[in-house]
Amino acid sequence: MSLNVFSGKKVLVTGHTGFKGSWLVTWLINLGAEVTGVALEPHTSPSHFALLKVTSQIKDLRMDIRDDKNVAILIQELKPDFIFHLAAQAIVADSFKEPFETFDINVMGTVSVLNAVRGLKNDCAVVIITSDKCYENVGWDWGYRENDPLGGVDPYSASKAAAENVVSSFARSYFASPNSNIRIATARAGNVIGGGDWSDNRIVPDCIRAWASGSVATIRNPLSTRPWQHVLEPLSGYLALAASLSGSPKLSGSSFNFGPSNDVSFTVGELVNEMSNYWPSVTWKSAAETPSIGYESPLLQLNCEKARSQLGWRSVLNFTETVKMTAEWYKTFYDAESNIYGNSFSQIDQYVEAAKQRGLEWAI
Repeated sequence: MSLNVFSGKKVLVTGHTGFKGSWLVTWLINLGAEVTGVALEPHTSPSHFALLKVTSQIKDLRMDIRDDKNVAILIQELKPDFIFHLAAQAIVADSFKEPFETFDINVMGTVSVLNAVRGLKNDCAVVIITSDKCYENVGWDWGYRENDPLGGVDPYSASKAAAENVVSSFARSYFASPNSNIRIATARAGNVIGGGDWSDNRIVPDCIRAWASGSVATIRNPLSTRPWQHVLEPLSGYLALAASLSGSPKLSGSSFNFGPSNDVSFTVGELVNEMSNYWPSVTWKSAAETPSIGYESPLLQLNCEKARSQLGWRSVLNFTETVKMTAEWYKTFYDAESNIYGNSFSQIDQYVEAAKQRGLEWAI
């Protein structure tokens, strides 16, 4: 289904001030949607959302997603056609330091949104974004499928598995009828990189901060392999899922993986070396001997055949294109900070054009 379905529609995005959320809002504006964002203040400085300066183009609200009464009032008054729930505590390392807050936000925040949706009378497609880490990671060399067991060693992963169970419960308890006006699905993705991410304990922003100041980047676990994907890859999946969900009751209650093809699973060290092709005076050192906070899995990959067959979705960019687009965004930021809005829109257009050339259904 074409993404033109969002034109003129009311779309609620929770967590819109975050990294993924700010890119999603930018894309929805580009599609002609009437966007309302609900979130706390951006948790980083700089912030992609703040730099975009799009508050005049959306309804920008500050609200804790756990404030169930006000969330319910907002959703009942807005009557959205689509909801994307991204608000979360998304840092694994922080989940070890603040497990209560991690479970509270990621689980009860999801309950808050779904409980509010129960009262809607209009048709609404709801996409709950969880994580690839919701799977019980047993170290397989192949990709996890949507029907594989959920779990999680660390509090973040366990909270996302719990959120998946919450969605499944609501789908079966309240929205199971084929005639239900509410259709919900979950989206699982992870390891995204891209311009505008300044979170701590993430490889790309950690490197960019160091290199921009002329320092040596310290790399933890350079031999760990990750299925790197650009932030626009899963976002295209979320949009394709919401568009298809609105037109197909059969998808309600489903979960979908959105990950890269197998040719973009590279080590942390290989990612840093590839970034050095687009950034001057790059230096880094390994800190592999330094113990990390809590458990980190060496490998986690997703099988995305379900999204390919049911949504016509697959990843667009290869590893080189992913890294190049990411590095170029940051170079533009440091060269001409005032052009962030135009640069972000330009990268979305560039990504959509690549998807069209490669025959993806949602882009045509």
